[in-house]
Amino acid sequence: MGGYWINKWLCLLLICSICLPHRASAQGFSFHGKRKKDAIEFQIVKNLIIIPIFINKKGPYNFILDTGVSPLLVTDPTILTAADMKSARTIKLTGLGKGSEVEAFASNSLQVDVGRASMQNIPAAILKQDIFNLSNFLGVHIHGLIGYYFISSFLVKIKYSNQRMIFYAPGQKVKIKGEPIGITMILNKPYLQASIQVPVVGEIDARLLMDSGASNGLSLEAYKGKEFPQPKKKIPANLGMGFSGLISGNIGRVSQFKLGSFTLNNVIASYPNYEEGGAKSIETGRNGSVGADLLRHFDLTIDYANLKLYLKPNSNFKLPFEHDMSGLEVYIEEGKSNRFYVERIEPNSPGTKAGILEGDEIVSLNFTPVRTMDLEHVGNLFKSGDGRTVIVEVFRKKENMYKVLTLKKRI
Repeated sequence: MGGYWINKWLCLLLICSICLPHRASAQGFSFHGKRKKDAIEFQIVKNLIIIPIFINKKGPYNFILDTGVSPLLVTDPTILTAADMKSARTIKLTGLGKGSEVEAFASNSLQVDVGRASMQNIPAAILKQDIFNLSNFLGVHIHGLIGYYFISSFLVKIKYSNQRMIFYAPGQKVKIKGEPIGITMILNKPYLQASIQVPVVGEIDARLLMDSGASNGLSLEAYKGKEFPQPKKKIPANLGMGFSGLISGNIGRVSQFKLGSFTLNNVIASYPNYEEGGAKSIETGRNGSVGADLLRHFDLTIDYANLKLYLKPNSNFKLPFEHDMSGLEVYIEEGKSNRFYVERIEPNSPGTKAGILEGDEIVSLNFTPVRTMDLEHVGNLFKSGDGRTVIVEVFRKKENMYKVLTLKKRI
């Protein structure tokens, strides 16, 4: 299933900058009473961590845990009442992509609870309408994103291997497993130094935003004030949606990625058009970002207070990086549970050759009804093997028809 639409609504959203004035009173999260730690289970969908939170004692709401955002970002404004918004003011957000600014509300009056920890007056941006439509492309209703103010308040252990997060109050003696990696904080966001093997140029040292809220592996945007060097083998793609509109570019691979003592090979990378992405990252001096498809190969311990990230390889570490082999971008229309639709088809892709059309409803895959599946299952099937045949039953104009889809590894 085309990773473009997942990256569209997540990856590029999350590398946009949101700058709000912060009250001096915004301190951070803290536990109630004498509690020193807490733990919660989380969902993983398209590599993204989804945690339950409460806002003004209402919820739970599904929020993506995202190291790439600073204020709380509410993408579904319907969860807030007029009383919740009484002190909000209108602001304009800009970011990557083509198009105009997006209007939102800025608020410093919300209370947020995560597990047994809470924060009063959290700086928040509230979109006036849900322009990103995250829920349709994840198959889970998403209400927003939470990042810096939660993560910076604790020492946070993220165990991708068993979908569990443990967070500790500052000053606790905690046994930490894993290799320490230094991080740099810029505008409340963590940056890592990594080595990337680049065609023609060779090995370069790159400054990369650590972005757990981006579903892809790498986004490479700029190098020495110009477009990041790209491999010969690449495919054009719609990479994402920033606050300022669609972002186009290419998808390819880097032969080698090194972070600390760890080396990962043949990592999939997105290359946004320089004018839409790289040119707007000059202020931080970054070359790109590290997303969740790469981070999920480790269990993480994040310690903003001491500027450390600890990496411990997990059961995903040896898994290869694979990209969609169908050319189909699929979504679930919210309110129509487990009904899958084709949003877009990449030109000259296996989906095009199979005769599948935009707007088709997918009814079954290999004669198994899709109502028994979720988007994760469908996405994994569509990148399950070069040359594999998938029988796709589609519903079009009151007629069911079968299409033979032959998967092809395109990068």
